[in-house]
Amino acid sequence: MTKDQPVNIIMIEDDEGHARLIEKNIRRAGISNNIKHFTDGTTALSFLYDAPDGPARNGPALILLDLNLPDMSGTDILARIKGEGPLKRTPVVVLTTTDDKVEIQRCYDLGCNVYITKPVNYESFSDAIRQLGLFLSVIQVPDVEG
Repeated sequence: MTKDQPVNIIMIEDDEGHARLIEKNIRRAGISNNIKHFTDGTTALSFLYDAPDGPARNGPALILLDLNLPDMSGTDILARIKGEGPLKRTPVVVLTTTDDKVEIQRCYDLGCNVYITKPVNYESFSDAIRQLGLFLSVIQVPDVEG
């Protein structure tokens, strides 16, 4: 695994329209990293932890996470990623429709790096994405233990 390996962006978002808008804004911000899109938590977690080209085995990644998924709560996914394990240092950006202060605080308590409310104010979204670009440039590839 090389140190200059590009960071994969993993988007977990069940709304295709939102997913397209998010991707368009990421591209507009000049970020060309590969984006893998999942519409449910089960498939996303399976990829994150078990796929040969997934982040747990093949680092580094940035996760864009919707909280309202058809099969499980995004906060459960966030807790799993940020708990013990190979992905706990992986940056997670929560994108969701709720601006409930308790929910937002819970996400930060669980370890999310950025919380963005949809429908996104595209100025603040672009700013957040630009910050992600900076983020992407400094993410360290995890050392593979073994």
